[in-house]
Parts: sequence; C-alpha cells; structure tokens
Amino acid sequence: MHVRAVAVTTTALLGVALTAPLSHARADGVGDDGPTVVAHRGASGYAPENTLAAVDRAAELGIRWVENDVQRTRDGELVVLHDESLARTTDVEEVFPDRSPWKVKDFTAAEIARLDAGSWFGSEYAGARVPTLEQYVHRVEHNHQKLLLELKSPGLYPGIERQTLKVLANEGWLDRRHVAGRLVVQSFDADSIRTVHDLKPAVKTGFLGTPAVSDLPAYAEFADQINPSYGSLSMSYVSAVHAFTGPHGRPLEVLTWTVNDADTARRVAGYEVDGIITNKPDVVRDAVD
Repeated sequence: MHVRAVAVTTTALLGVALTAPLSHARADGVGDDGPTVVAHRGASGYAPENTLAAVDRAAELGIRWVENDVQRTRDGELVVLHDESLARTTDVEEVFPDRSPWKVKDFTAAEIARLDAGSWFGSEYAGARVPTLEQYVHRVEHNHQKLLLELKSPGLYPGIERQTLKVLANEGWLDRRHVAGRLVVQSFDADSIRTVHDLKPAVKTGFLGTPAVSDLPAYAEFADQINPSYGSLSMSYVSAVHAFTGPHGRPLEVLTWTVNDADTARRVAGYEVDGIITNKPDVVRDAVD
C-alpha cells in the first residue's frame, strides 16, 4: 500500500446519520489477546509479493490472513499485482522492451502470464508468475486462510467492483461462511468501497486512509474498517474510530499498515488496533503475542 489522495468528495459524505456506538470488539480470529496479523501481499518479506509463493510462506508461518492487490488486464482478466506498472516486480522490460511504461492495463492476461515475477526477489523464486485472482483465491482456500483484498486504482478499471465480486462468487467466496469471517474488500477509493457495499452489503469493507473524525459517521455507513498508515495513528484516533458503529452493527475496526519491526508493532498494539498488516508477520506476531 502507498499513501495517495483519497478519491472521495468529503462534502458528499457529511451529514449522514449514525446509529448509537457499541462497545469495542476485535476483528475476527483475535479474541482479547492482541491484534490480528495480516501478511501484506502475502509474506512479502520472505517471498516475492502477491505471488502464490508468498501466500504459501504466510501459511508456513501460521498466518491466517493475507492481503493482496487486484488490477485488470487489457482483455479484462483480474490479476494480483500491486504497482500499476509491471516493471518493478517482473521481467517485462526484457520480454517486451518496446512496451514502456509497461502498465498492467496495456497487457493481455496471456502476455502477463509469460512474465517472471520471482527472480527480482531471489533466484530460488525464478519462474514465479503473476497470479490471476482465481488462482490466488484457490490457493488461499487450499491453505485455509482468509483474504483482505485491495482494489488497486479502481478509477483505472471502471466496473472492477462488480467484476471482482463476480469472480469471488464464482469461486465460492461469497457464501455465508466466507463473508462472515474470511473476506474483507478494501481500497483507498471511498467511492469504490461504497460501490462494493451497495452491490453486496454482506461483504465487509475497509477504507484505506485516515479520515477526519468528523467524517467518520459518513464512512461508517459503508465501511466496516478504517485502515490507516501506522505513522498517522494515535490512541485517541483509534478510540474515536471504535466509537462508531459500522454497517454490520459492530464497532468500526482499525487495521494499520505497514509495520515490520517489533517495537512499532508493540506500540500500535498498545493503541488497541484490531489488526496489523506487515511484510514480516512472524516478527509482528511474536512481538504482540
């Protein structure tokens, strides 16, 4: 995740009614012992990000939640990749040297499937591929894990919310068992998250960012989580978020990112966040246990 401008008109969000706040309840799978640990782009400190190898590495570490990023190819396939460009995490510049700036949206799924998405990280991952969303959720399901799915730059991909939900439905991820505790869809784009909520109200949603406290009642109409960068957090802000009730009748949750060291993990855990998103989930887990 990277910090960027929020695609939302604040004035359109103001003045929305809110139900009475409930007592704070932690995210699924946590209990009262500490925050949920989420493997950022898989266990991306130990395997190439957003690949199936990173999902598997998280599973090997005993991490139940993984986060990923979803974009769309030129021919309409949903793929799992963080950057809008393929250049940083694949060998696209070698395979397609004349296609600069190598945007995901300018390549077909078949072209992207040819790329090596692992060698940049380490020779042992040579040949790893950019997974499709279907391939990714199959692996998460196989590993009995849970998914925090980010819609990346949805303004570039009109209709990606409906398409993502369709893929999830086709793969069995919109049944009661999954939506009750194994799936959250998030984005930096508030309008996109509102669309997901409107299309499938049962799905939990998260907004990536740090809205003003005065705007939280409006976000609570369509988002179950407020997920800010750890650098923007304070105990008072987390408490303020927890005071509001989300669309599913539970207190808003706070998952913070991207925390990779023990000291920071302990500090934000002390703020009573519900989850910590990290490239090194074992380090964070051990710090906050």
